[in-house]
Amino acid sequence: ISATVKGKRVVLVDDSIVRGTTAMRIVKLLRKAGASEVHMRSSAPPFKHPCYFGIDVDSEDNLIASKYSLEEIREKLGVDSLGYLSVDNAKKLADNTCGFCTACFDGDYPCKPPTCQQRSLFERSIDAQ
Repeated sequence: ISATVKGKRVVLVDDSIVRGTTAMRIVKLLRKAGASEVHMRSSAPPFKHPCYFGIDVDSEDNLIASKYSLEEIREKLGVDSLGYLSVDNAKKLADNTCGFCTACFDGDYPCKPPTCQQRSLFERSIDAQ
């Protein structure tokens, strides 16, 4: 990969940035390989709220965008620039004819979210399942 990116500007596009851990690792690898600039774009809005309808994120504690500003996330990821798809543009893409849920982006849940926090099956001990 070094020969491909050394001395070049790289644009990294990801479907979403949820926790930021994967992006951080990839950016470090690109920098180590000699990329002169790394710019990141997300094809989803920032995940700021838990999702109770399909994505296994039950707490804001694990969401980088719920804790940090765009500039702070950019710094944490180690990128030169960072951009997300806006919530409005995500709604336009979905045409919202199918009841596209944006709660994990804007906190506007289609129904009342659960009051108790449930841990993922993968986080529970084997005896608790």
